[in-house]
Parts: sequence; C-alpha cells; structure tokens
Amino acid sequence: MRRSVLVILLLGFCAMSAQADQVTLKNGDRLTGTIVKSDDKTLLIKTDLAGDVNVQWQAVTAIVSSQNLHLSLKDGQTIVGTVNTNDGKFEVTTKDTGPVTAAKDNVVVVRDDAEQKAYDDQVERLRHPHLTDFWSGLLDTGLSLTRGNSESLTFSLSGKAARVTDTDKISVYSTAIYTDSTVDGVNSTTAHAIRGGIRGDLNVSSKVFVFGFTDFEYDQFQDLDLRNVVGGGFGYHVINTKKTTLDVFGGGDYDQDFFGAIAATATTPATPAVTRKNGELDLGETFNTKINNRTTITEQFSIYPNVTTTGSYRFQFDATAATKLKNWLSWQVTYSDRFLSDPLPGFKTNDLILSTGVRLTFGKGVF
Repeated sequence: MRRSVLVILLLGFCAMSAQADQVTLKNGDRLTGTIVKSDDKTLLIKTDLAGDVNVQWQAVTAIVSSQNLHLSLKDGQTIVGTVNTNDGKFEVTTKDTGPVTAAKDNVVVVRDDAEQKAYDDQVERLRHPHLTDFWSGLLDTGLSLTRGNSESLTFSLSGKAARVTDTDKISVYSTAIYTDSTVDGVNSTTAHAIRGGIRGDLNVSSKVFVFGFTDFEYDQFQDLDLRNVVGGGFGYHVINTKKTTLDVFGGGDYDQDFFGAIAATATTPATPAVTRKNGELDLGETFNTKINNRTTITEQFSIYPNVTTTGSYRFQFDATAATKLKNWLSWQVTYSDRFLSDPLPGFKTNDLILSTGVRLTFGKGVF
C-alpha cells in the first residue's frame, strides 16, 4: 500500500514538472516554474518554493517551456510557441510554421501570454488614446502676509494641465492673483486678476503643427470685466528634444473686450461701459528647457497687432523658473506681463505679476 502511494506521488510530481517551464543557468542550477518575461538584462520566473525569481539573462543557458512564449527578435520579428534549447539555440515550435530556430543573442524580449496581452493593450492605447489618458499637470502657489503698521495679504495661484501624445497636445491653464491691504484702518483691494484658457496643438508633420485656442481674462484694475479671444494658426518646431523645445507660431484671432462703467469721483468724470471687438494677428514663440535634472525654465511671448484699429496692439509675456525639491514638489518663481497699448483713460498700459512659491505636480509633469 505504501509503495503504491509513493509511486502515485512520484508520478504526480513528474507530471507537474513536465508541465512546468525550466531554466538552466551557467553554473548548472535549474529553476522550475512559470516563465513570465525577460528583457536583455533579467528573466523573471515564478517558482512554487522561492516565489518570483529574477536571474541575469546572460546567466541563462537553456530554456524549456510547456507554455507558449512570445520571443521578440532584434529584426522586429516575433515568434510564438513552446521553446526548447539545442546547441545554445532556442527551438520554437510554432502553430503555423512549425519549428523555428533563434539564437539567444538575437532574442531581446520574452513574454508569456498574459504579459504579451498587457504589452499589446498598452501599444493599442498609445496608438488610440482616450481623451482621459496621458494627463499631467502642475499647481503653483504663492502667499505673502504682512502685519504691523500695515496689514496685507497677497495670494497667487497658477495651474496647468496637459495631455501630450505623439500627434497632439491639449493644454488647460489658469492664473489668479489677489492682494488685500489695510492701512490706518482703511481696507482696500490693490490687485485682482484672473486669466485662463484652453489650447490644442496638432502635428501635421515632425516640424509643422496647427493650433487653436480660446483665452479669458478679468482684471479689476484695468476695469476689464471680460476679455475673450478665439484664434488659431500654424507653428513650427524649431527645436524639439527631450531637454529643450522652441516653437514659433503665427495666425489670427478675434478679440472681444468688455470694460465696465466707472463712477464719477472728485477728480475724474464718470466713464460709460466700453465694448471693443477687433481682429488681430497672433505672433509668438514658446521656449522650454531643462537646465539640469532639477531646474527648468519656461517662457512664452505673444504679440497681437490689431488689424481693425491700426496701430493698436497688445502683448503677453510669461516666464517661470522651477527647481525640483522632490519628484512632486518644486520651488518656482514666475514673472508675467500684460501690455495694452490703448487702455481706458486713466489706466496704465502694463500689468505685472511677480510671484514665488511652491509647485505641486502630478503625472510626468509638464513644462
């Protein structure tokens, strides 16, 4: 009876071993389990006793598999089937073409069915991404407080999110600043501006792209209730590397400015509400560079010559330097300038914002 039990257990063990994958190493050791994947550096095999084991690919001398494996070769070919090893070469028994031989040095990737499906799904996702895929972004904050003879609070908030693929880019951005101060018991707001917009870029070729955008702006101290700009045009990638990008662009837009009415004061008369609607050219450039692994600089300049009211124009300039403290945390300094050549009477042509504070990022980060 005992002999029968031992024979049954031995046969069961042999049957399980026959159904498992086997990896032989240079030192003669053999690992039995399930081959999961490998690149040209390591091979992962799941074993019953030792769990997941990673071995150096160079140390592997032979593979025997009971399951289908997907072998990717240096020439881009992929062969699928069970694998045996003979004279240092992998013999793959394929379903369609029969036995195929591949030299070990010619194999760059090995995957089981599950890993190959996950890889194929990822490739398909990259080729046909959903609108919710590949978003990354940043949030810049700044805060300043004073207390004593005068009390003031200045708060700035700037955010940007971008979805970038090989063919297109969608950007959503916004900036806000607010300053409140109290001197001798008199409270007043001295800065209050909000800017934002959406822009889409589509690559026509490796160098040429088209773009469209809509921007919105509010500025209490320009008496600007709303500026809405809708436009688009063409651009050119002058520099496009992992560390540095430089784009130049040109096009046109339609600008609508709604200025509110101003009540009369002791020194100035009342001013009625003013609406301006103009066609504009849109010319500019964007520059982004990574100085090192920790510091980045971004800059954008756009000028809008007015084609409805000749001689009038406006421009926008934004520049930010950010130094990474952690992968998700940086310190940033931002300079922003908005210029309007023909503001309402009594208002200045420039509005400047200089702020500093922390930057929070998610995803891979955006410039």
